[in-house]
Amino acid sequence: MKTQFYTATSLDGFIATENDSLEWLFPLGDLNASSYPAFIAEVGALAMGATTYEWMLRNADQVMAEAGSPWPYTQPTWIFTHRQLPLIEGADIRFVQGDVTSVHADMRAAAGDKNIWIVGGGDLAGQFHDAGLLDELILQVGSVTLGKGRPLFPRRVLTPVLQLQSVRQMGTTMVELRYDIIKVSATA
Repeated sequence: MKTQFYTATSLDGFIATENDSLEWLFPLGDLNASSYPAFIAEVGALAMGATTYEWMLRNADQVMAEAGSPWPYTQPTWIFTHRQLPLIEGADIRFVQGDVTSVHADMRAAAGDKNIWIVGGGDLAGQFHDAGLLDELILQVGSVTLGKGRPLFPRRVLTPVLQLQSVRQMGTTMVELRYDIIKVSATA
């Protein structure tokens, strides 16, 4: 069981525009031709930031067209937020706030022997990293630059913490990079 940050990023390290748009990503490839179908089959619980959740709410028609329903996940999802947000009918969503460590324990219990997916954003994934809970980064790098926007992983992480495990070309517009996060003991 791993806690994974699986996301797409631009060449210059942004996961969304400064207006929280993901529109840049859609022309780059077919989700079903990526590692996503195999990845999501191994996910037992999800964590998502409020901004990502709100993007899904604002783009419900597009989510419906892509996934066939307004909420594409069957797994329980924890939404980290400090504000009141509407619930998507039929979705297993739990609104939480505070430290990721205590929520992670509940997520592990719900996921069983499957993985936990940190859907987004980058700062939420960084919080799991800061708590020593993030095991893997799976980055699909698109052949675009955004110039500015929401950073991929707003943390300073220096070698040898990230160890490249694989590189996979996905057509002519994307590449997937997989990194294990090596846990560094506090006494080292």
